[in-house]
Amino acid sequence: MAKCQMTGKKPSTGNNVSHSKRRTKRVWYPNIQTVTIVDASGNRRRVRISTSHLRTLYKTR
Repeated sequence: MAKCQMTGKKPSTGNNVSHSKRRTKRVWYPNIQTVTIVDASGNRRRVRISTSHLRTLYKTR
């Protein structure tokens, strides 16, 4: 899975812990979406950004 082009978020790793406390590896992936944004000069760009950053990007407008 790729990382966010704006924030650099990438998959994080950890353990699944069962009721008997056995640990197995697992991965949490960020919610990455490909969107088209318009920058200040009016150019369109396709970027892969996380949805949490997408919310803050449109919150400032």
